[in-house]
Amino acid sequence: MIDALAALRGLNPDQQVGLLFVVLFGALVLFSVLIVALTWRERERERGPEPDEARLRRQERRRSLRHDLGALWLGTLLFWVAWVSGPLGATLAFGAFSFLALREFITLVHTRRGDHRSLILAFFMALPLQYVLVGTRAFDLFTVFVPVYVFLAIPVAGALAGDPERFLERNAKIQWGIMVCVYGLSHAPALLLLDLPGYAGRGAFLLFFLVMVTAAAQLAQEIASRHLRRRPVARQIDRSFSWRALGVGLVAAALVGAALFWITPTGPWQAATMALVAAGCGSLGELVMRALKKDAGVRYWGNRSSVTGAVGLLDRVAPLCFAAPVFFHFVRWYLL
Repeated sequence: MIDALAALRGLNPDQQVGLLFVVLFGALVLFSVLIVALTWRERERERGPEPDEARLRRQERRRSLRHDLGALWLGTLLFWVAWVSGPLGATLAFGAFSFLALREFITLVHTRRGDHRSLILAFFMALPLQYVLVGTRAFDLFTVFVPVYVFLAIPVAGALAGDPERFLERNAKIQWGIMVCVYGLSHAPALLLLDLPGYAGRGAFLLFFLVMVTAAAQLAQEIASRHLRRRPVARQIDRSFSWRALGVGLVAAALVGAALFWITPTGPWQAATMALVAAGCGSLGELVMRALKKDAGVRYWGNRSSVTGAVGLLDRVAPLCFAAPVFFHFVRWYLL
């Protein structure tokens, strides 16, 4: 066993990528086939007499499972884009994802004509500047640019528009959208540019690690919420979220993280700790986004596809938006 782990660690980056390609895509294809088969089987059952409430619950569970599977596929594609295109291409790609996610968020919250200046500042100044700071590795400024300078500039732009109605609420929504869709997501490509001793050129593996442990926690938590006795923590927000299900998700993430330690610069226990931190932040962040969806009166981001243009993207990247900043700083300051 030790020899096998040493051999995995001894592979060069291209060999590690090839191994991950075979294992990961094979597992995703197999899992996708199983999901399709289970969906077809449940639809066959629904043709018989069944209460409408039970049918709706089953449809909601299928939609949630497909959402988690879609997040896994999206995360896998993000990893390959990051690896193939390099740090510059990955930064540009994540900048585009941030733009689309912020567009979805802003479209589904209440704004007024007086917010146009703040929105222009958010989309065409704050967002590109944040990713420029990522690309230039100005990490000290990058980590405070949005929560300090942008957060002060947004209400100033709103005040200059001269519209005081619901001023605090409107500006807070725009600031929160920037925080999640721009600041949070921008930490994902920043992982590619971390200069870690003995880990040069392998930053994409940290991004891959983050995406996999976060998605694994979401899937395990969703499955556990179906089979364990439910004791919802926030019943009005999400009836499936419970401490038991969260614990199952964290254990699953820790196991996946420990299994993937060979692509990180750490040992198994440190990798499991990193996975716990990322998965916990992602799961709690998902709960926060569900609360925002309840407030906006929608079931999932992008259910007004003709308006948002990027259907459900924010649903798939929401856990990553919360997990990436904490994971980035945990790796940079507290672990290595």
